[in-house]
Amino acid sequence: MAELKLTDVEKTYGGTVQVLRDINLEIEQGELVVFVGPSGCGKSTLLRMIAGLEKITGGTLEIDGQVVNDVPPSERGIAMVFQSYALYPHMTVRDNMAFALKIAGDDKATINAKVQAAAEKLQLENFLDRLPKALSGGQRQRVAIGRSIVRDPKVYLFDEPLSNLDASLRVATRIQIAQLKEEMPDSTMVYVTHDQVEAMTLASRIVVLAGGGVAQVGAPLDLYERPNSTFVAKFIGSPAMNLLGGTIVGTGAVTTVKTHEGGGTITSDYPSTEADMGAEVEVGIRPEDMEETATGDFAFEGKVAITEALGEVTLLYFDTDAPDQEPIIGKLPGIHKDLRGSNVRLTAAADKVHLFKDGISLLYRDQKVFLPGVQPH
Repeated sequence: MAELKLTDVEKTYGGTVQVLRDINLEIEQGELVVFVGPSGCGKSTLLRMIAGLEKITGGTLEIDGQVVNDVPPSERGIAMVFQSYALYPHMTVRDNMAFALKIAGDDKATINAKVQAAAEKLQLENFLDRLPKALSGGQRQRVAIGRSIVRDPKVYLFDEPLSNLDASLRVATRIQIAQLKEEMPDSTMVYVTHDQVEAMTLASRIVVLAGGGVAQVGAPLDLYERPNSTFVAKFIGSPAMNLLGGTIVGTGAVTTVKTHEGGGTITSDYPSTEADMGAEVEVGIRPEDMEETATGDFAFEGKVAITEALGEVTLLYFDTDAPDQEPIIGKLPGIHKDLRGSNVRLTAAADKVHLFKDGISLLYRDQKVFLPGVQPH
């Protein structure tokens, strides 16, 4: 298995269109690193550059300390699972999984042993003699993964492997990929997805890409609990984090903010200095961290326009004064359909209240933070 290191990696098309820049990442052996980001941010392009299917136009890519910028894909020790299964329709599952080994000249006994071991890991033992047309979508994707496993590569690359599956198959196959990683703890995997649930549940670390750069890297819960910018705060989590305009009215180890929308006062455990007094900030609170209150400090008060009762939780959508502002959303446990049309006050614990100034978290303002469309500060 292998370590990956990307240093100042860039990708430019035609010498003028830059789609990736200043990509600096170190992926350790045994990690499952997930690339996420909005459409067009360059996550699949970056994966293809690691695979050697796209040329690196700047910087270096190292695999186990060796620069591989000009090494052909077949010599990088990498196996890639694509969004499309790309199985040979006239070959059985066994032959599909064994094909690369036959081309490599492995003996029959070795091939059979590797195919059988991969089939057992992926629960495909009973399907080895079937053609792809006799398999479900999830089974076909597992065959595509098995085809990679038998090669015993240094690095596994997954390019949105579950996006063609329906919801139930996506959940089942995601669980199987997680179990596969547990069975192969030393395997290094890089996984591209647009699905936040996949990223949060599978990743050792998440790399959030935006506007051609790296917005933030960290463990899933680190990004969820301490996003470094409003972009990451809004991108990680569903429904997205609420952002309220506010003014700092109290500074110190904890910070007190008067919110503009809803006219409340709320305390955050983000520290501030005397120089921050009176500063305009954005108050970020995740819908699931909001609580209904009748007394004390609150972040927002408004009229509930719509409720969505989902059984275990109810989503509350609030009217806002600004027509172009996204609705404020509360997520309360249980069923609260009776709140529609009511005025409700929402508060949150101080450790759940995030503060951002100029789009950057107060916790990270002394660090270099990448914002889409903005030069790093």
